[in-house]
Amino acid sequence: MDLTNILAVSGKPDLNELISRTKNGAIVKNLVSGQKFPVFASSSISQLSEIRMFTTNDEKPLEEIFENIYNLLGAKPTDFDPKKAESATLFDLLAKVLPDYDTERVHASDAKKLFSWYNVLLNAGKLTPTEEETKEEAKEEPAEKPAAEKPAPKKAAPKKTAATKQAAPKATTQAKAAPKRTTTAKKAI
Repeated sequence: MDLTNILAVSGKPDLNELISRTKNGAIVKNLVSGQKFPVFASSSISQLSEIRMFTTNDEKPLEEIFENIYNLLGAKPTDFDPKKAESATLFDLLAKVLPDYDTERVHASDAKKLFSWYNVLLNAGKLTPTEEETKEEAKEEPAEKPAAEKPAPKKAAPKKTAATKQAAPKATTQAKAAPKRTTTAKKAI
């Protein structure tokens, strides 16, 4: 799950996805309404990948917390409206997904925002595991071995005839792959 292009813009509801950068800011798309609009450099913009939540020992990135919520709820949205939920409901769920959250520095408004953002990202399809995460999970989980079976009898190799004994001529030229072009220049918003 990659949240680098997901932005929270102050004064704008919901979350937005970065579409392109401009000279004076960026063009973003609201993840709920799908409307595109400009955001200027003078606006307060936060990338979700940079936001962290206080714990008793350190800080946890939102990506990890969203992954915990996703796994706990089975890839389903919360069964309550986070904006209208009582503080006890919010903190009960938060304690399940982040047991060591700092009770003094994490407020009900933070929990409301966290679960609202989770629902928005889930509905927009932004919380699905990336290919790399899927590959890592496959490596971690041992492959199931089928029940003991008798090995299949080996077939005899086909007999070589005079026609198959002659080797095909080897190719002497090799195709060269074009080098990949990557662009890594990123401009800060």
